[in-house]
Amino acid sequence: MATRKTDEEGTAQRAVQSVEVGGRLLLVLSERREPMALKDLATAAGLSPARAHHYLVSFGKLRLIEQEALTGRYGLGPAALQMGLAALHRLEPIRIAEPIAEQLARETGYAVALAVWGSFGPTIVRMTEARQPLLVAMRVGTVMSVLGTATGRAFAAALPDERVAHALGGALGDAPMAPRVFTKAERAVLDQARADIAAHGVVRAEGRPIPSVSAFSAPALDHAGTACVVITALGHQDEFPTDWDSEAAVRVRAAAAEISTRLGWRVAPAA
Repeated sequence: MATRKTDEEGTAQRAVQSVEVGGRLLLVLSERREPMALKDLATAAGLSPARAHHYLVSFGKLRLIEQEALTGRYGLGPAALQMGLAALHRLEPIRIAEPIAEQLARETGYAVALAVWGSFGPTIVRMTEARQPLLVAMRVGTVMSVLGTATGRAFAAALPDERVAHALGGALGDAPMAPRVFTKAERAVLDQARADIAAHGVVRAEGRPIPSVSAFSAPALDHAGTACVVITALGHQDEFPTDWDSEAAVRVRAAAAEISTRLGWRVAPAA
């Protein structure tokens, strides 16, 4: 059965309802770590077991799903794995993050920056200016302080100690003379950043290190859970609320989550 849908620009598009219905089964399986019984799979997809079975037979012929011989449970098949790998190979974190960052800047009026973990640590690779320009020395190519900026702390919070310590010791391509040991102050800052990410999904800067400028930053994770991009929103301190539930915090958190989703990151379902 074909239906018609309207995209964001109002253009009518034809859609095949049976493909959408069957696709729900594949989406459910992609979100689960373990194979599922037919009844549970059908329920999660909003289908009757008999109807779900018809789709699964077809998907099995295409090797999109496979059924365990002993338990009868269903999981994704080798063809689905190949499709997923092909999608991962095409992922470019900045290309994916850039339109999300631009939308955030456009809708909030804040300056928005994207950073990657470069040879010397957090490095700005995209910068969208604020509606009211900020007097900040933050441009494409700027290397941010690892623990002295929100951008740096967002990265540090999501990276293992070894990588953070190496960045604090010098260029990441340099071989350290000895294992870097955090100072007591550095450890306190890093632990606080990780606590903020765990509790709020963002870290913040309030009027420092850039005077009169506040910011929220959040890391975006790829399919393996590796922080590959940090998105930061900045604004004048008197026009940029820094409460954890402020609009800026909510929007940055949502933007990072959207980038992560597009990069293949999935939060494990609660046990």
